[in-house]
Amino acid sequence: MKGTWTTVEIAGKTADVYEPPGFGRPHFGMLYLHGPEPDTLVNRPAFTRFFDEFQTPCVCPHGGQSWWTDRICPEFDARVSAEHHVLHAVLPYFQDRWGLAPRALGLLGAGMGGQGALRFAFKYSDRFPVVAALAPAIEYHELYGQGTPLDDMYDSKEQCRQDTAPLHVPPHHYPPYIFFCCDPNEVTWFRGNDRLHEKLNALGIPHECDLTTEVGGNFWDYRNHMAERALRFLRAGLEQESRRLI
Repeated sequence: MKGTWTTVEIAGKTADVYEPPGFGRPHFGMLYLHGPEPDTLVNRPAFTRFFDEFQTPCVCPHGGQSWWTDRICPEFDARVSAEHHVLHAVLPYFQDRWGLAPRALGLLGAGMGGQGALRFAFKYSDRFPVVAALAPAIEYHELYGQGTPLDDMYDSKEQCRQDTAPLHVPPHHYPPYIFFCCDPNEVTWFRGNDRLHEKLNALGIPHECDLTTEVGGNFWDYRNHMAERALRFLRAGLEQESRRLI
């Protein structure tokens, strides 16, 4: 028996919500941040089969090309940033619907959403202790000046770079469960992942990463291939975190 996807509005913004089959209050939830296109996990069985196995609901808010930052992106909203929306609308939705506090949520993202997930976890490790990012587009400042919404969100390429995930890595109070991965053939984003790995090592911050697995094909081939590893990492981290809080 498979779960169901529905489309809802959260504070006036669209989100896709997955409800696994069965009854009872879930112990954990998943928050997924998508890439530049609204490519959520709807009809992605490589992911939903694990939501079913874990009895874990998932919420995929739509963020446009906001890069999940705390900057105003007119495409998303003229007054509210995507980061503010996630913190002050999406997280309360988990609480209201399933009674799930932020620390019971696994934070997952891919591409644009992968770097967003890492940035959230680094900035708000008290709320997001468990994070996994698939091929995160970490050095997105390289897109500045190419006619994307980033040109309106930042005053310069350097200002954009200063807002990337590595610049938010905390030397203390970092999230205890960090996983990210990138196909070495992903020439646009691989070096940013490697640099983040080097920085976390230099700071002595525990993390797990895979920068060697090669899949080929399109981006979804890689995401689907890495889905099980990322989701089992999130599940294990959430279980460890729940035992620590008892």
